[in-house]
Amino acid sequence: MSSGVIIAAILEKDNAVAEFRKVIGATNPAQAEEGTIRKLYATSIGENAVHGSDSDENAAIEGSFFFSGLEKF
Repeated sequence: MSSGVIIAAILEKDNAVAEFRKVIGATNPAQAEEGTIRKLYATSIGENAVHGSDSDENAAIEGSFFFSGLEKF
């Protein structure tokens, strides 16, 4: 799933998942909007530079994979 070092983070705000997905862009960098992370840095669908959860439910699951309950505010 990764080819190098990762930086994991949990973002908390209203509509965090939808807002972050706007910043990272479409999974396919060829379809991502100009200025998004994937448009700028991704090389393919398989090497798309960044991951963002697709729902609040998955965000909770994925956040718990990287952080313990004590580490989440």
